[in-house]
Amino acid sequence: MNLADIKAVEKLLSLPQKIVIIPHKNPDGDAIGSTLALWHYLKNRQQKATVVSPNDYPKFLKWMPENETILNFESKNSQALAALQEASLIFTLDFNHFARTGQLAPLLEASQAKFIMIDHHQAPDDYADITYSDVSMSSTCEMVYNFIEFLGDIDSITPEIADCIYTGIMTDTGSFKFSSTTSRTHRIVADLIDKGANNTKIHTKTYNTNSPSRLHLLGTALKNMVILEAYRTAYITLSQEELDTYEYKKGDTEGFVNYGLTLEGIRLAVIFIENKEEGIIKISFRSEGDFSVNEFARKHFNGGGHDNAAGGRSDVSIEETAKYFISLLENYKDKLNA
Repeated sequence: MNLADIKAVEKLLSLPQKIVIIPHKNPDGDAIGSTLALWHYLKNRQQKATVVSPNDYPKFLKWMPENETILNFESKNSQALAALQEASLIFTLDFNHFARTGQLAPLLEASQAKFIMIDHHQAPDDYADITYSDVSMSSTCEMVYNFIEFLGDIDSITPEIADCIYTGIMTDTGSFKFSSTTSRTHRIVADLIDKGANNTKIHTKTYNTNSPSRLHLLGTALKNMVILEAYRTAYITLSQEELDTYEYKKGDTEGFVNYGLTLEGIRLAVIFIENKEEGIIKISFRSEGDFSVNEFARKHFNGGGHDNAAGGRSDVSIEETAKYFISLLENYKDKLNA
């Protein structure tokens, strides 16, 4: 953030505001961690703040401090609508296009509130009055830490804030193994532990949450994996029938796509997941090196994200989607084998 933006934020927060904080649809650890961390910070500044999530999120994120204060737009619609309609200031975290909020998008577009964006994805829209966008950051949670530091309040980080920020950094960096993890990231994490983040508890509550049905679903996913050695690619498919067989719950397929990249020589890993309710195939892309799945997803699958982690969607069947995906790989063979 530049000095002018920092001063503008300070001016806004020097006055009482009715604040709403919004993550993207299907929020992950970084989205929930960053919104709750910011909620705690603003609450401690005596601001009235509410987190409104577009929809539900996985159980393994619901342990975070004050998670119960989040308004799920689908299940607490009237309360969420009231908060949005009354808002004088809206923070949008971990996304940079209103479309990423699903059914909240038209409400955000119509809002007369001021907007502050904090996000690390590429190609941000220009809807915000104040934009803090940095694609080099490991996570939006790392940016929330910086945001608090920009405002001169780093010593105000409580153990609750530290837990939330640590969770988002941990999950968005793949437990600190992705290339976006810098020495600065580690210094921030060390400071969070000093400020009370319980790293052992956070890892346990976030990752040690398997159920027998989820492990059976993982077994099915791995059995379905197809390896395309010529393109250094591995992909997984999961049909709605397979999800239903193992009583799929939101978040159960988290991390499945990464298994492809554990294979020696594989540079591109993909998972195609059927969602009959929405009538789409949800796609996650992961890559190693300089193969940009952000560009690939934007060009071919109505998606985007980061260079090494992106998402997309398809409106045809899972079989047609996989067939189309394979047909594209010949055009990228040299890049994948470079």
